[in-house]
Amino acid sequence: MQQSRNGRIGERRSEDDAGQGRAKQRAFCIAALEEGDDLSELRELLRTAGVAVVGQTVQHREKPHPNTYLGPGKLVEVKEAAKAADANVIACDDELSPRQERNLESELEMPVVDRTSVILDIFAGHAHSAEGKLQVELAQLEYNMARMRGLWTHLERLGASAATPGIGARGPGESQIETDRRLARNRITALRRKLTGVAASRATMRAERERAHLPQITLAGYTNAGKSTLLNRLTGAEVGVRDRLFHTLDPTTRELRINGRPYLLSDTVGFIRKLPHQVVDAFAATLYETREADLILHVIDASAPQEEMVEMLRAVDETLEAVGAGDRPRLLVLNKGDAIDAERRLELLFAHPDGMLISAATGEGLEELGERIEEEFRRSLRSIDLLLPYAEGARLAELHDIAGDLERTDTAEGVRVHARVPATLAERYERFSVNGTHS
Repeated sequence: MQQSRNGRIGERRSEDDAGQGRAKQRAFCIAALEEGDDLSELRELLRTAGVAVVGQTVQHREKPHPNTYLGPGKLVEVKEAAKAADANVIACDDELSPRQERNLESELEMPVVDRTSVILDIFAGHAHSAEGKLQVELAQLEYNMARMRGLWTHLERLGASAATPGIGARGPGESQIETDRRLARNRITALRRKLTGVAASRATMRAERERAHLPQITLAGYTNAGKSTLLNRLTGAEVGVRDRLFHTLDPTTRELRINGRPYLLSDTVGFIRKLPHQVVDAFAATLYETREADLILHVIDASAPQEEMVEMLRAVDETLEAVGAGDRPRLLVLNKGDAIDAERRLELLFAHPDGMLISAATGEGLEELGERIEEEFRRSLRSIDLLLPYAEGARLAELHDIAGDLERTDTAEGVRVHARVPATLAERYERFSVNGTHS
């Protein structure tokens, strides 16, 4: 996590160190909310970043104070409470403007980090692919650009004074700001150029997958809902899984077979409430998988309290809309069924009658999920009757992959085929159709 945009706050503490001595990073959480005092998500973000939470304060107000986020009276209270709790950093549950951040640090006499900087810090630690690292660096640079001025206020005072406004007022501080901004802009341009190249490479791989004509399924959902565990269970993949937010950042695609028919199953970065726009923009390539999916499996943590689940569902819906995937076919998957009792199961059955209750950890419900996936795709299938010349053996092999089971009869003219294929692919075989039409 960054301290006043200048570097990390102390050192990371391992998750196993909790409760063993005094943590090096101790955060006091603050928030301005219209109602309620739930900061559990911010606390979980901090835990994932290796920071201990030692207290919190919530001020109920319609909107944050434009200059100091919290009101003047509440700031005095926070300052005293944070010192009493032995905090060494203030963590805010919203994205702060540069002015709010500077004023808070001045008033509280303590480093201040906001929700966006915490998330970007986690992303920086969890990105492993070259593309992921480039995207994180780009997001951090864009976030920090507006905050550079505050870094050089000590130098600005050297070159300007009330007695010498205008000419002669330019000092080394302002020059340093301009230099840093120019370097940052150049780096941003270079990163975007590199990402364009990576995107072209990803598009090539995606085109190869599309040429294989395999139905594409994407796992989407709130972070820590168990998407990677489900991917591993369904495909036999070995994607890393841990109980922390944003553990999976780099998209993973594996082949899934259901009753002999192949599908492509992709995992994506987890969503979260108030997802910073820098993250949405930077990870557009990762989230692109959802825009191209034939079916989105929306995975939700069924063990979460009902109110939290509603918030999670809303956050995912809003993010899918933001990335242009709101219109894709969707199937709700209620994961972690092994962690709920019979009463909660009934509640979920009534609240989400079309949802699939499963446990990726134990395998419960996965067979039924496979059948449901097959049913969803079967609805979009069209029947085709073809006569393929013997010279079109590649087409016949392709149809076997696409259709799974098909009926074939060898004739003098060629192979007579009856099959059901996705409607989007049926027209590819139009010229081999026996009657020129598909049903």
